[in-house]
Amino acid sequence: MIKLIMVLAILGLAAALSAQEETAPNPAPKPEYKAPTDMELIKEIAYSKDGNKAHKLDILRLKKASKEPTPVIVWIHGGGFVSGSRTDGYKRLERFVKQGYLGVTIDYRSAWEKPFPAQLQDCKCAIRFLRAHAKQYNLDAKHIGVWGGSAGGNLVSMLGVTGGIKEFEGDGGWEKESSRVQAVVDYYGMTDFLAIYAMAKAGTSTERFKPLDGNESISHLLGVKKYFEHSDLCRKASPTTYASKDDAPFYIFHGDLDPLTPHQQGELLNETLRKAGVESDFYLVKGGKHGWPNRPDVDDKMDAFFAKHLKAKG
Repeated sequence: MIKLIMVLAILGLAAALSAQEETAPNPAPKPEYKAPTDMELIKEIAYSKDGNKAHKLDILRLKKASKEPTPVIVWIHGGGFVSGSRTDGYKRLERFVKQGYLGVTIDYRSAWEKPFPAQLQDCKCAIRFLRAHAKQYNLDAKHIGVWGGSAGGNLVSMLGVTGGIKEFEGDGGWEKESSRVQAVVDYYGMTDFLAIYAMAKAGTSTERFKPLDGNESISHLLGVKKYFEHSDLCRKASPTTYASKDDAPFYIFHGDLDPLTPHQQGELLNETLRKAGVESDFYLVKGGKHGWPNRPDVDDKMDAFFAKHLKAKG
């Protein structure tokens, strides 16, 4: 009898909690972004001709635009290739817009919708769109830099090393324009998928990759159950595969305490690029995890890097 009473009490508590959850108010939405008073945000620009809702970009620029075409910095968001939003880039781009850049932030297709190389094709399409509309937005088509974190770090790195590879261009339009970029800043991106597997097998990887159960962002990106069973596809989606002397200059940043992507990934890409004759630097962010709070040391290096490669004439 006592056991029956206890069971009924537990069931009653569960029902009460369920009712509370059903009637609880929805969490407050994130406050709408408001651009600084000297800037304007142009939203919902379709960069592909296919009408896909993911193929949108936003532009943040000064209201009093320069008479000269403005160099561009494009932010590409992370999210394990299956989540994230271009809206995450607004605040990040503000300081660059103040320095005289046109800030652009883009969305791309989730790997759930379509696996690799769809995401790279989307990014390339956005770059071509910008060049095709250079006069409309008064942008400098000869000086476009890209910056991304995590999954976005992988994508900007791929943009930097795959210029001229036709199969990665896609069919979103503006095919007469180039998708090459002039500068790449990679924040803690995955750069060599087979090297990650080797670390996981040796037990030296981050916890994220040790299970080898197929529930990794790499497997999601590639559209397979276990990425490490598809070595050719892993190489195809890894920036280290394509390093050549005509690649864009790179600056790679990675936290030494990153619990998700091993910092050796950034070091490996830097070494690979340098061996190929590419201008590349690597900065290990002391105390940095998968991201970091305000870091003047990182900001100063980024500012100098983009200024060198995007503001120089020629």
